[in-house]
Amino acid sequence: MGQHMNISPTTIPGVYVVAAKPLFDERGVFVKVLHAETFAHANLRSDFVESYYSVSKKDVVRGMHFQSPPHDHVKLVYVTRGKIMDVILDIRKGSPTYGQHVALELSEENRNMAYVPIGCAHGFRALQDDSCVTYLQTSAYAPTSDFGVRADSFGCSWGVAEPIQSARDKAFPALAELNTPFTFQNDQNV
Repeated sequence: MGQHMNISPTTIPGVYVVAAKPLFDERGVFVKVLHAETFAHANLRSDFVESYYSVSKKDVVRGMHFQSPPHDHVKLVYVTRGKIMDVILDIRKGSPTYGQHVALELSEENRNMAYVPIGCAHGFRALQDDSCVTYLQTSAYAPTSDFGVRADSFGCSWGVAEPIQSARDKAFPALAELNTPFTFQNDQNV
């Protein structure tokens, strides 16, 4: 398994840091971001069907986003340019870490990726201008299932007094007001 990447758990069940092992030569760098066999060995999904990327100015906060069933999805997030503070919030009823979050630094230098399971909301703060974030998802975007949690409502220290946010993200309900559609399963990695 370690030949292509290392997969490490975080403090939230089902959330993992995937550390790619880059190859360097005189041309530059080559990075494998997905290896189905490695993911399967770690009991993680790799059946991604849609991919996006965003480019953000420094101090932009995007999130906290999730899609509800039946369009819920696993997300794999990585940075190809710049640096972000990636934040994953557990919103699964019955989870031992419900309402808790983990913050990970993802950057073009460290080449780490975040594996975000179903039942977690996701967002990030851009720590540098022109930070380019790529998302792979196991379901297609469905506007009727697209929801979120307000970024200032669950105790995350974003490190910026006045983040740049969309009106939509600012209008999401607070975590305390969220009627979550997710339930924690003890063996749930996905």
